[in-house]
Amino acid sequence: MKFLKRLVHSTALVTATGLALSAGGASAQTHYPTKPVRIIAPFPAGSGPDANARELAGELTKILGQSVYVENRPGASNIIGTEVAAKAPNDGYSLYIGTTSSLSVVPHLYSKLPFNAERDFAPISLLGVLNTGLIANPGVKAKDAKELIAELKAKPDSVTVATQGIGSYSHLSAVWFNSVAGVQSNLVPYNSNSPYADLLAGQIQLMYDGLPAAASNVQAGKLKLLGITGKERHPSFPDVPTFAEQGLPDYTPIAWQGLLAPAGTSPAILEKLSAAMAKVCQSPELAKKWRDYGGELRCNTPAEFTRFIGADRAMWGKVIRAAGVKLD
Repeated sequence: MKFLKRLVHSTALVTATGLALSAGGASAQTHYPTKPVRIIAPFPAGSGPDANARELAGELTKILGQSVYVENRPGASNIIGTEVAAKAPNDGYSLYIGTTSSLSVVPHLYSKLPFNAERDFAPISLLGVLNTGLIANPGVKAKDAKELIAELKAKPDSVTVATQGIGSYSHLSAVWFNSVAGVQSNLVPYNSNSPYADLLAGQIQLMYDGLPAAASNVQAGKLKLLGITGKERHPSFPDVPTFAEQGLPDYTPIAWQGLLAPAGTSPAILEKLSAAMAKVCQSPELAKKWRDYGGELRCNTPAEFTRFIGADRAMWGKVIRAAGVKLD
């Protein structure tokens, strides 16, 4: 009888302890966050993507009521920071700002990576997309992409195109353009220095890139756009025809950024962060910033973001395989 009493008492104690722990875990998730949250950024401080990440951190700080800060872990084509994020604790206090390069492009360029881009992350929400432009020095005679294609068909390799290294976004965008347009151009890799100084000086004639780096110089007349991605003309560049308008509907590179968490993060935390991201996209000031430099602030649900990344990764995989680019 005493044994049974002790057994019942022990069982009740274990049950009560379990319920308390469970309640504590639920409470922690309900009241999340209760301490500062870091966003791991796989790019250098002071870069364009870093500025976007810090703007996001500032908005989330206001919405979540806790400090949200950016921790830069650059290097090795975004691989270093992405590995850190993939292996971070999945408690909601370590998040990750993913990009086209880190999650859609890099997985196709390397056979072995210290992370799995598909399985190691839980997508939360897209932050925004950045249209890609065919950026030219004003000395280039062609007024648009159609005229450039005609020139290159008449004289292959007659123009020089800057890229930020083999396998970079600008390089793959240029290779993709040449493929769909059926032309050849002289691609010049800049592996360590930015090509924009040479582009402005006319030493290099063209570059394919996301618009933020060039937007201010385009608006000042120091550079010009021969074409832009998107289904419709961008409101900040209404006189620039889309590539689709110019007979290239299959040329659709866009750069994007979005917020993710390590795989296994609580669904309740992901839901709270997703709701916070929806509020971020209601910021008229942030929306204007993205629009001014040729982008679009755009948030979505975890399920929608998961599908978006999957489609984007498949698209870039096709481009990279066709180009035969491999970096290992």
